[in-house]
Amino acid sequence: MPLRLRKFVGMVVMVVFVIVYAFVAMVIGDLTMQDAGTGLQMLYFAIAGLAWTIPVGALMWWMDKPVREANRLKRKTTAE
Repeated sequence: MPLRLRKFVGMVVMVVFVIVYAFVAMVIGDLTMQDAGTGLQMLYFAIAGLAWTIPVGALMWWMDKPVREANRLKRKTTAE
């Protein structure tokens, strides 16, 4: 897959994922945390607010993979 297409597909997937994830996390928090204490609510939303970075980080790793491989080959040929 060409690099530009890979980055475009990754960007579209990332935007859609973050929007859907935010709504799902908000609905789950609203349905399950209504009677919970403030500390538990803060803990849930802190974890839910940071959990999206793991799949998005993997997606960014996938998007950048051809660049990393090209840099690795470039370093290998200059080292010889």
